[in-house]
Amino acid sequence: MFRRQHSFRVIIVLVWALLFGLPLALAQTAPDQRYSAARKEGVVVIYAATDESLARELIQDFMQLYPGVRVEYHDMSSGVLYTRFVAETDRGGVADVVWSSAMDLQVKLVNDGHAQAHRSPETAALPDWAVWKDEAFGTSFEPVVFVYNRRLLSEDEVPSSHAELLRLLARAPEPFRGRLTTYDPARSGVGYLLHSQDVLANPVVFWRLAEGFGRIGVQTMPATSDMLDHVASGKALIGYNMLGSYAMIRAASDPNLGVVLPRDYTLVMSRVAFIARQARHPNAARLWLDYLLSPRGQGLLSKNPGFYSVRTDVPADEAAEELRQRLGGAFRPIAIGAGLLTYLDQLKRRDFLRQWNDSVAPLP
Repeated sequence: MFRRQHSFRVIIVLVWALLFGLPLALAQTAPDQRYSAARKEGVVVIYAATDESLARELIQDFMQLYPGVRVEYHDMSSGVLYTRFVAETDRGGVADVVWSSAMDLQVKLVNDGHAQAHRSPETAALPDWAVWKDEAFGTSFEPVVFVYNRRLLSEDEVPSSHAELLRLLARAPEPFRGRLTTYDPARSGVGYLLHSQDVLANPVVFWRLAEGFGRIGVQTMPATSDMLDHVASGKALIGYNMLGSYAMIRAASDPNLGVVLPRDYTLVMSRVAFIARQARHPNAARLWLDYLLSPRGQGLLSKNPGFYSVRTDVPADEAAEELRQRLGGAFRPIAIGAGLLTYLDQLKRRDFLRQWNDSVAPLP
């Protein structure tokens, strides 16, 4: 009986390998064999621009599921992560897995040859927009939102689209003077990504909004937490282009905060993960990445408000499908691919930041 079941499993693996083009030697590396190899390595080193508090349950569950494989988790900002990873590459590298919300910087690292390919049933289950070159993988989808102070703004005053925000600032600027906040694209990798994606989505409205921010006065900040603090305290009435994941987590415990999914278009970003080409613990890295992309890992990650499963076959994540249906045509996922390199071109970045500074901080 065991022999028949084993033969059947081997046939399934071989068929899967033919369908998805997986090298046969890799296809025959069964999960038990990979775990055995990972356990010999003993550790997976993760560089992440995801708060450790959000990943803690994932880490604990992984180590319970795979005893003997320790997770060494380094939490840092997206800009610091990028700089540190590149600097260490010349010395042989430290990180096994790199996981960041700065999608464009992740794609640049992959494009520059810092990742290795990985194919498995878990990567095959991802939507096309969440995979690039079998090296970069989206692990979540997170809407980009407006945040407002519920004590100081009634719901009928809150703009529900980018165009409505523009009209509101033109019609009634005084209450918002000096009380808007958004990312500083020069200091925040995520902020630069989101603002430059806005240019691609609707350049006319975005640059008119930037000019409106300049006339009224906007507080630009490098971190989501700082912006949420300002909105919650009333120092700012509206936060623009904020990560919905962090905003929704905070709003769940802070009645002062409200969250808006813009109905004209809602950018949806994904935290991108890849396995470092110089990974010292490659088997442990593959084990972690497959766990993170598995229904089990996706289910745990999506327990955090604002984090939605990138897969469509996670039964527990009904909120993800609800969000897709709610947004309808406004659902605008940022595809992982070479298109994200456009605004990392030095000339384009320089021109963007110059136009941004001229708009939000015009000369007197």
